Amino acid sequence: MTLRFSSCRWAALLLLASLVAGPLSAAPLTIKLGTLVPVGTSYHKILMRMGESWKKDSGGTVELRVFAGGKAGGESEMVGLTMQNNLQAAMLTVVGLADIEPAAAAIQYVPMGFRSLEEVEYVMQRLRPMLDERLAKKGFVVLFWTDGGWIRFFSKSPVKTPDDLKKLKLFAWAGDTEQVNLMRRAGFNPVPIETADIVPNLQTGLIEAVPMPPFFALASQVDTRAPYMLDVNWSALVGAFVVRRETWEKIPAEVRTKLLASATQAGIDITATAHRESNESVAAMEKRGLKVTTTTPELQKEWRELAENLYPGIKGHMLPADIFDETMKLLSEYRAAHAP
Repeated sequence: MTLRFSSCRWAALLLLASLVAGPLSAAPLTIKLGTLVPVGTSYHKILMRMGESWKKDSGGTVELRVFAGGKAGGESEMVGLTMQNNLQAAMLTVVGLADIEPAAAAIQYVPMGFRSLEEVEYVMQRLRPMLDERLAKKGFVVLFWTDGGWIRFFSKSPVKTPDDLKKLKLFAWAGDTEQVNLMRRAGFNPVPIETADIVPNLQTGLIEAVPMPPFFALASQVDTRAPYMLDVNWSALVGAFVVRRETWEKIPAEVRTKLLASATQAGIDITATAHRESNESVAAMEKRGLKVTTTTPELQKEWRELAENLYPGIKGHMLPADIFDETMKLLSEYRAAHAP
């Protein structure tokens, strides 16, 4: 009788413990994140710190695994993997985001349209509610948006004018057919390849020029193969951290609030770091031989005219017409409010 009573008592205590603490064998929710961010860079370290915060804030129930440096493939491949649930999250530029929702390309696909990063921030914040909603309808939750600073042209030979660039084999994103066709119509010679193949193909000569932010050029040593940089702010590199909505909603609401706070801070840190390290990266590359080609106001005007001639091929093709028009409207609004 005593033994049976004791057994029942222990069973009751174990049941109570399981109700309080949850299933003892429950495994953490693993979120696999793909990104092109180079391993060991400040961007990568910020994402890793965010992952540590997620584990702590969730009490160990959410674990973020970061596959950086293109280990999960190019951006189109990563989008496909998230849709198949082989990845649950991705930090993408608008090239990958546009595979999910074309409107996401609103800022990056308006070359020479922005005069300052303040303009980029203004337009991005006002477009964000609409972009977040459109991405949500496609099954993705946006945790933060960020910009990586200005995209510049790096080349194997000096480039000063648009005609100089048109003579070179220019990198284009693999899978972005609209962009490739537009570049060809404008007189350029695009070569579509994956970003992981940029450095070796600069070495072999398959490509001779590539547009990218200085930070990424430094991290991937693009400047050692393409030692010339044109000092023209072609466009801002814009991206976002997205998570499959199905995965995100598996996390209790009170935990999601904490994870979102950590992610928001990570986005702020990445943007601030990108802006700071852009000029630092140029200086570091100059020390190892990079030659910067500066431009006159007349040359800047020539590049801007080239960019604006591309707009008819962008509006309604690479970018939905209503989003293109809204972007231009917001730019005019910002400039009117900040006119000297």
